[in-house]
Amino acid sequence: QDKCPTVAGLARYEGCPIPDTDGDGINDEMDKCPNQKGTAKYQGCPIPDTDKDGVNDEMDKCPTVPGLAKYNGCPIPDTDGDGVNDEMDKCPNEVGVASNAGCPDMAPVLAEAAQSFYFITGKTKVVDAKSAKSKADPVVELLNKYPKLHLAVEGHADITGSDKINDVLSQKRADAVVKWFADKGISADRFTAKGFGSKNPTGDNKTKKGRAENRRVTLVPSFD
Repeated sequence: QDKCPTVAGLARYEGCPIPDTDGDGINDEMDKCPNQKGTAKYQGCPIPDTDKDGVNDEMDKCPTVPGLAKYNGCPIPDTDGDGVNDEMDKCPNEVGVASNAGCPDMAPVLAEAAQSFYFITGKTKVVDAKSAKSKADPVVELLNKYPKLHLAVEGHADITGSDKINDVLSQKRADAVVKWFADKGISADRFTAKGFGSKNPTGDNKTKKGRAENRRVTLVPSFD
């Protein structure tokens, strides 16, 4: 009647030992998870993963919050607390804004600097270099402070002249601004220059003031 005649067992198991279905060394009578390999510490069950993030509680530094294995089970950190996690934050130790990759908002400084680069109709030379210097120097400081900062310099023209002329004119204006920064010691490879002709006016081309406003450049930040 013994199904295991050469091995000591129990009558209720037809002469066989108490089974260990999952083979984890804990017999089924003591195993709370008989179909899953576990440990004696957890009565035959696997080490729990409370937050279900794939990192078991014994290894998880944040056992109740889903995280990543490379951060010991904790979420991606946000060192400066600005709401942009460190993996996405180009300035992880300085409070910034999401729209600028976690770095401080540079829009006001860049806008003021861009307005200082003034051009006469049909010309590509920056007018009033002294004014440009005072307002654009803070941008030079930003570029020196943030080595990963790049600027797209976008040149624009008013509607005086043909599109063919204005496209070339606006490109040369953008190039002139890149040169201005290069003369300040900033590598030209941190800029891209593109001319948009008269396609994107911000002022009224029917007025002298509006046309002057449209002869401009804009500075758009990005990070590599």
